[in-house]
Amino acid sequence: MLADQVDELLARPLPWPIVQAGDPVLRAPARPYEGELTERALAELIEGMQVTMREAPGVGLAAPQIGLGVRIAVVEDGAHERPGVPAATLETRGIAPLPFRVLVNPVYQRLGDELAAFFEGCLSVAGWQAVVARPLRIRLTGQDETGAALDEQLSGWPARIVQHETDHLHGILYVDRAESRSLSTHEAVARCWAQPTPAEAARELGFELP
Repeated sequence: MLADQVDELLARPLPWPIVQAGDPVLRAPARPYEGELTERALAELIEGMQVTMREAPGVGLAAPQIGLGVRIAVVEDGAHERPGVPAATLETRGIAPLPFRVLVNPVYQRLGDELAAFFEGCLSVAGWQAVVARPLRIRLTGQDETGAALDEQLSGWPARIVQHETDHLHGILYVDRAESRSLSTHEAVARCWAQPTPAEAARELGFELP
């Protein structure tokens, strides 16, 4: 039962280990959250996910990444807390602040035809990045941790983060959507592909951009 799994998780020290690719929990569609946890247990779970995400560090964490097959995720991006990244790069990539928030049973819907392709990484595929083309704008629906309805539009990097974390809840990893020839280590991306867009990487590594 979910409550028992959460109790076991809460008994462990923080930050919690992040499940890595190859574990079945990352490939199984998570079940909807239907209020199985007490208010206190849910609050402690969310706090633990926040600490784990920040310590990683990352900009999102889905429950399957800590071993829980339930449709809950947390996201947060300080946006400009990226030392050494030029402002022009942040603007080109659509990187904007995304305050900490909880997504319960989230669903996203593509808005418009425009795609944005950039290098993307994942805490559950440690050490690697690849170029992923995603819808530039989405509609997010679902609930927050209080049960209040979410219904809003997101664009740019915040939309990418929400898509990435929501995909986790369907058993989808970013590498499933990535250009396989773009797969690069963090070190290679920092050394060779730090340009605002992945256009040069596409030319040199032999893949196409949308």
